[in-house]
Amino acid sequence: MQNRLIVLGAFLMIFSFSAQAQKPAVFVKAGLNLANISINKDGDVENARGIASFHAGLQADLPITNFFALQPGVFFTGKGSKLESGNTSGNTWFRSSTKPYYVEVPVNAVIKLPLGNESSFFFGAGPYLGIGVAGKNKIEGKILGVNFSHTENIKFTNNDPFADDEESSGYGVMRRFDYGLNGTIGLQSKFALFSVNYGLGLAKLQSGTSSSKDELGKNRVLSFTVGFKL
Repeated sequence: MQNRLIVLGAFLMIFSFSAQAQKPAVFVKAGLNLANISINKDGDVENARGIASFHAGLQADLPITNFFALQPGVFFTGKGSKLESGNTSGNTWFRSSTKPYYVEVPVNAVIKLPLGNESSFFFGAGPYLGIGVAGKNKIEGKILGVNFSHTENIKFTNNDPFADDEESSGYGVMRRFDYGLNGTIGLQSKFALFSVNYGLGLAKLQSGTSSSKDELGKNRVLSFTVGFKL
């Protein structure tokens, strides 16, 4: 009898939390990306190679209880990296940048700590899947006082991101599918939110041979986001 009362009490508590949970909402979000690409198997990056980009899209907020919610979304987001050598005021210098753009679908599970006035502090994590849709590679510089510049569209291959063997591979070709893990932390009010996010890419970017060098480059993105409730 006592066990039944405990189970019934737990059920009523869960029901009470669910009934008190905020209603589902949709936020339009946009912000700054500080993107980079890892340079070794440990996932390290060089700060000098970072590049600024942006993201924009929609995110749902689906409360399960007052303290837990799922936040799926869909975003257009820019990533990439750059290389620089020499001083641009000199007679010889070199700069290259790659700026791929993805349609990205993250699904985060977040813990919410109420702050009052329908506001909360939240933190969480989850997976993401990205599909490359556009982007450019740009090379520019100067050799002995002679300027040069070249820009081309990024070529994507549709290879299975988990496959070892690749078709249509080669230098300058990137895998279309990116995937990884998100971490997020922020503040949410009744009508708006602010968050800081980190995307840890797990998929190699270069579509080349299955050499150890190809395994090094993976997306790393630190994002700052502002959102407004629709």
